[in-house]
Amino acid sequence: MERISAADAAFLYMENPVIRMHVTGVLVLDPSTMPDGYSFETFRAHLLSRLPRIPVFRKRLLASPLGIDHPVWVDDPDFDIDNHIHQTDLGGAATAADLADWVGDFASHPLDHSLPLWDMHLIEGLADGCIAMATKIHHVAVDGTTGTDFMTELIDLAPDRSEAADPEPFEPPRLPGQARLLLGAVASRATDPLRGARALGRSAASAGRLARGMVVKGDDAATMARPFDAPRTFFNRSLTSRRSVAFGSVPLADVKKVKDTFGTTVNDVVLTACTRALRSYLADHGQELERPLVVSVPVSVHGRTADPRATNQVSNMFVRLPVHLGDPVEQLRAVQADTRDAKVVHGVLSADIIGDVTELTPPAVIRMGSRLYSSAGLADRLTPIHNLVISNVPGPPIPLYIAGAQVKGVFPFGPLVEGAALNITVLSNLTNVDIGIIACPDVAPDIDHLVDGIIDGAKTLLTASRRQARRRST
Repeated sequence: MERISAADAAFLYMENPVIRMHVTGVLVLDPSTMPDGYSFETFRAHLLSRLPRIPVFRKRLLASPLGIDHPVWVDDPDFDIDNHIHQTDLGGAATAADLADWVGDFASHPLDHSLPLWDMHLIEGLADGCIAMATKIHHVAVDGTTGTDFMTELIDLAPDRSEAADPEPFEPPRLPGQARLLLGAVASRATDPLRGARALGRSAASAGRLARGMVVKGDDAATMARPFDAPRTFFNRSLTSRRSVAFGSVPLADVKKVKDTFGTTVNDVVLTACTRALRSYLADHGQELERPLVVSVPVSVHGRTADPRATNQVSNMFVRLPVHLGDPVEQLRAVQADTRDAKVVHGVLSADIIGDVTELTPPAVIRMGSRLYSSAGLADRLTPIHNLVISNVPGPPIPLYIAGAQVKGVFPFGPLVEGAALNITVLSNLTNVDIGIIACPDVAPDIDHLVDGIIDGAKTLLTASRRQARRRST
């Protein structure tokens, strides 16, 4: 048995009937590079040969009796690969929009917690001859960094794969009974009685450092984005269980050209392209804001946490998106300044903040609070924590293959949290920046327009960078 960390448990406890805490991903694959041609059986055999490299794919979670401690991972003695990988045919003429519709429905349904917490479909029948690999993995088992690690275990650097050796037989013991789970939970608490005190100490130290920094900075501190300082928008309302997705790509060279011209970062350019798209998206739905949106940007803290066992080693920084500004260069400069301030604030916070809050709050309270927040529609009445989440994940800079099929697109979709019906994730993939948007369509419709807006925003910034380059040369 392996007990999960408080940081991982947080994503388990937050789940409720309308909040799905799994991460969805779509890989678009070109089967024409497969040496022996495409078949579902080839992919199934490939995945089966790689399972020993991803142990969590054959583990399931068991709760601790009476909620004494966090759940434990155990090897599943009933593991069956065919419960997790499936073949789906969209008919032969399916478009990208048809694929998005299917993935949205796939993302809407929760994972079965009586099984290992992942599911995969090989989607055939696309009009362009590609196939898609759609995967759901619960956030308790994956974050942005470990998700990339999982993909690394599945991919090859060339279409011609060496023959994989037969994996060793998987023969785990029986599942532990309630008595053993109870004794294990009691022993875990008894052998580490100061766990809560350390979490409280780290949280207090972070609060102290933040307070001192704000006092020193004076009025400058007010320019830093803060949670619960977000304006209310039409997409900041209570969610339903339905999900929709949209995806697209921007040339990575264009993003880097803008970055180099204006001396910013790739993340600044991405956030500014999203700003322009969100400004138009709000206007299309009759909203014109006079102040910025507040976006939550996940930040990897791998190697900096007190509990190195944690899968989710991530924290957040809050950044303002200047949707009230119209000029693209002004928007980019505003984003650049705000991300610089956000990094300063993030630097004084504990890398364990998510786990520490979870450690200090009984799981039953977190679960009850999550359900009450959703069922009572509190997101419709309370100030939003933030307007949306935007993640930027570094991806592979070289061609990759799965079972011989070349990876053409990588589109990730993170979970939605109550009161924020949009989540945007971008991932660099060879020569592209791939964009994945997931939304609750009952609150945030027409997200295909939002993807188009991000692509147009990147083009506008590229035009501005060329104009700036010409001015410098004259």
